[in-house]
Amino acid sequence: MSRRAIGGLGCLVAIGGLLAVSPFVADTAASQSKKRKERLTSFDRAIRTNALTMIADGRDIFRFDTFGDEAFWGDALKLHQAIEGASLGGVGPGVSPKTALGVGLKVDVESLPRKLRGQLRNGQVNLDDPATTLALLKLDAVVGLTGFFNDGGSLRAVGIQCALCHSTVDDSLAPGIGRRLDGWANRDLNVGAIISLAPDLGVVTTLLGVDETTVRTVLGSWGPGKFDAELFLDGKASGPSGKSGATLIPPAFGLAGVNLATWTGFGSGTYWNAFVANLEMHGKGTFFDPRLDDPVQFPIAARAGFGNVRNQPDLITSKLAALHFYQLSMPAPAPPQGSFDATAARRGEAIFSAKGACATCHVPPLFTEPGFNMHTGAELGIDEFQAGRAPGMRYRTAPLRGLFTHQKGGFFHDGRFATLPDVMDHYDGVFRLSLSQQEKNDLVEFLKSL
Repeated sequence: MSRRAIGGLGCLVAIGGLLAVSPFVADTAASQSKKRKERLTSFDRAIRTNALTMIADGRDIFRFDTFGDEAFWGDALKLHQAIEGASLGGVGPGVSPKTALGVGLKVDVESLPRKLRGQLRNGQVNLDDPATTLALLKLDAVVGLTGFFNDGGSLRAVGIQCALCHSTVDDSLAPGIGRRLDGWANRDLNVGAIISLAPDLGVVTTLLGVDETTVRTVLGSWGPGKFDAELFLDGKASGPSGKSGATLIPPAFGLAGVNLATWTGFGSGTYWNAFVANLEMHGKGTFFDPRLDDPVQFPIAARAGFGNVRNQPDLITSKLAALHFYQLSMPAPAPPQGSFDATAARRGEAIFSAKGACATCHVPPLFTEPGFNMHTGAELGIDEFQAGRAPGMRYRTAPLRGLFTHQKGGFFHDGRFATLPDVMDHYDGVFRLSLSQQEKNDLVEFLKSL
C-alpha cells in the first residue's frame, strides 16, 4: 500500500475517532459557549444594559413624546378646540370617539381601566359624545395623540407622536380598539381630514401662500393612509397628471440593515426622524440640511429657512438615538397562519430568485439592496414626479418583510397598483419576464409569506 493511501486511511481513522466522541465535543462546545456568556466584561454588561435602556426609552419616545409640537397643533391650529366642541368650550360639533375612529385614530385598550373595557364590550359607553374623547385623552389611550389639560379639566392643547402614523392596534376589543402594534403603518389614518378639523389654518396658508379653501381642498385629496411630506417643501400638491402628491404611510418595522428609509431616500432612519419631528410634526429642535435651501427644487422650504432650524430649548436631538434604536429593534411581523398557500409560496420563492429576477434588487434576507438601495423611475417603469421631489431624485427599493400588514391602500409609494397581482403584471411587462399566470400567482403567495 502506498504512503498516500496509508495517510488517507489514517485521516479516516482520525475522523472516525472524532465522530465517536462527538457527544463529548458537543458538550465541550456547549460548555465553552456558556463560559463565554459568563465571562462578560464590565463593558459587555454596560453594552447590554445600554441596549435595554435604549429600547425602553425609545419606545416611550415613539409612543408618547410630542417634542413640543403642541405649540403648533394646539396654539397655532387650535385643533383641541375642534375636538372639544362648542358644548365643552371649543368650537363646532366636537370630535366623538365614533368620529375619531372614523378618521383612523386608534385606542390602546391596555391604557383603559378594566371596568371601562367591560363597558365598551357591552356597548355601555357613549361613543357619540366628545366628552368621551376627552376622557380617553386623559387616559393617554388615543394612539399617537396627547391631550394637555387645564386645571379645571378643559383641553388646553393637543400634540402628536410618531405612533400616530406608524402604529395601529390589533382590534382585539373592537374595530380600532386593541393592543398596540408599533411600527405598523396606519393605513386607516386620514391625516388630511384630521388637519382639516383645525379651526385656524392660518399658519399653513401663510407658509404655502394660498387661501384656506385651497389648503382644505388639498388636504381632502390625500385620503386614508396617505400624507404629503414634501408639500411644505415644494408646494406641489399634485403631479402633472393631476393626482395628489401624497404618498402611502410606510411601516417603521424591519428597518435594521436597511440603508435609506423613505420612499424617495431623503436619508437614513435617524435623518427622517429629525426631519419629521422638526418639519412635519413641528416640534422644537435642531435640523440641518442645506439641500433644502435650493429655491428651485424646494421654494417653500428655502423661503421658510427649513434647511437650518435652531430651537432652544432643543426638545428633539437628545431623543433621536433612543428613538432610532427602538425602531431598529422592531422586527417585521410574521404573516398569520393560513394567510398564504405554503406550497405555492415555495414555488414562488424559486421564481423570485431566478426567472422573476426579483432578488436582484430585493436581496434576501433584507429584501432591499445592501448599500445604495435607490433607482430612477425609468428603471422601475414609472414616472419621475415623486422622485423629483427628493434631493436624490430616485425611488427606494422597499423591503418586503411584513408585507401582509400594509396591503391596504395599494402598492408602490403612491398606491398606484391596487393589488399584488397588479404589481406582478407591471414588472412582467417592464422587464419582459414572460411569466405565466401560475408563476405570477406563486410569486404573490411568496410575497404574502414574508
